[in-house]
Amino acid sequence: MNSQHSVILEQILNSFESCLIPQLSSSPPDVEAMRIYLILPEFPLLQDSKYYITLTIPLAMAILRLDTNPSKVLDNWWSQVCPKYFMKLVNLYKGAVVYLLRGRKTFLIPVLFNNYITAALKLLEKLYKVNLKVKHVEYDTFYIPEISGLVDIQEDYLMWFLHQAGMKTRPSIIQDAVTLCSYPFIFDAQAKTKMLQTDAELQMQVAVNGANLQNVFMLLTLEPLLARSPFLVLHVRRNNLVGDALRELSIHSDIDLKKPLKVIFDGEEAVDAGGVTKEFFLLLLKELLNPIYGMFTYYQDSHLLWFSDTCFVEHNWFHLIGITCGLAIYNSTVVDLHFPLALYKKLLNVQPGLEDLKELSPTEGRSLQELLDYPGEDIEETFCLNFTICRESYGVIEQKKLIPEGDKVTVGRDNRQEFVDAYVNYIFQISVHEWYTAFSSGFLKVCGGKVLELFQPSELRAMMVGNSNYNWEELEETAIYKGDYSATHPTVKLFWETFHEFPLEKKKKFLLFLTGSDRIPIYGMASLQIIIQSTASGEEYLPVAHTCYNLLDLPKYSSKEILSARLTQALDNYEGFSLA
Repeated sequence: MNSQHSVILEQILNSFESCLIPQLSSSPPDVEAMRIYLILPEFPLLQDSKYYITLTIPLAMAILRLDTNPSKVLDNWWSQVCPKYFMKLVNLYKGAVVYLLRGRKTFLIPVLFNNYITAALKLLEKLYKVNLKVKHVEYDTFYIPEISGLVDIQEDYLMWFLHQAGMKTRPSIIQDAVTLCSYPFIFDAQAKTKMLQTDAELQMQVAVNGANLQNVFMLLTLEPLLARSPFLVLHVRRNNLVGDALRELSIHSDIDLKKPLKVIFDGEEAVDAGGVTKEFFLLLLKELLNPIYGMFTYYQDSHLLWFSDTCFVEHNWFHLIGITCGLAIYNSTVVDLHFPLALYKKLLNVQPGLEDLKELSPTEGRSLQELLDYPGEDIEETFCLNFTICRESYGVIEQKKLIPEGDKVTVGRDNRQEFVDAYVNYIFQISVHEWYTAFSSGFLKVCGGKVLELFQPSELRAMMVGNSNYNWEELEETAIYKGDYSATHPTVKLFWETFHEFPLEKKKKFLLFLTGSDRIPIYGMASLQIIIQSTASGEEYLPVAHTCYNLLDLPKYSSKEILSARLTQALDNYEGFSLA
């Protein structure tokens, strides 16, 4: 029986490999003939890596050969399939990409490898574009995290950069080469962070050496600029932080801003191993976000910040915040800035919508959604709205017109979508245009360029303010101990027992207390590397956090109850750097 099955299977395989898939027409005779493209991916052997080259990749090539109209039909069908089927298809071709990258050295003819991987990537790109419209799966479903270990991301980004710039290189280097950066949706945020850092180094070298070197791949190895002046050094006084930061940053070129940052506080001899720079970011942002300046409005129900409609500070203050945010990204420093996703959308030229208003101001967002969803005909009588918006400015309520003579235009069934669009546009565009423009020019001065096009808004946010992919065990595993402490010390054991019993919100509060942010860096929990050191203080003293160094002074508490009580008290007393 087994022998008979093998023969049958081999016959099926031969017919698939030699007859069916290669002979699939680029212009099927009718819609019914198109169904083969939905059925074939369900064939079990296509999921087997042994048949990626003979079945799975050829199917992708056949799909990509389809003429415009049948290709659109398939896109439409993909948009209507169940998410489980769609995810299976995405995972199939992600698996094919990883398989090809792992075995690329076994391909004796490089052009074959290029053709195969291009087909798999282009099919993923086709699926990605369908998903943008229907959202079958989250965008990070397309991430291929294995790529960081299989590809030199720096080199791949260089080739992509040169293609984009239209620069000529030695044909043998990149002729017909596949640049994975052309398919940015497969890279996770960590990989994109690497690209951003590569771009910074590249721009520094191009600025110094010009773009016409014989071998562009020497750009990152010459490093004459970094040898002369390897850091962006800022000299500031604690009592005039904003003024000094404005002065110092104004004298540096855009290229200088991409260098690693070193901060020197006037009259202090501390060597900046990262802690002083982190303290600089914390103190500068605390000062800039001080409510007395009115630069930002704090939304109580979302705990988020947005640009104020009216404020009286100079534009260069917003410009400075933009530069600071860019510098934080380049220097891998998480800053505790609670902006909505709308800010990162705007930086990437993506239009914010009603969903973004729901995030920033849930009450306003829900009210507008209720207006859109209202089934009755009596919208004018029920909602009593016209094309105006009421905004508070320094205790005074002002009525702003959303369109010319908006106070005379009633919102009804036919124009309610137009009203909602105008309302959202006022919040995110019109009312903040002046301040946002100054902010974005500062940010893009540091982080601008083609590399930014590779990011999703949420990825850009994660780079600036960290993410919430917590791994508390990893936090313990990577902790460093000083003084009398070690991983086996009784007080340390009590600390971790207590910590792991905390609910999530309390753990996040501890992170805020110790590091200045309740989110973690893009490179994960391990990159925090907290330090716990013993002190001579008695049990009546609270733990003390040195935020700039992720350092915790922990007295030698004798019981879990005392440790929990003292730590809780320290967390409850912590004010932090927030605007609230």
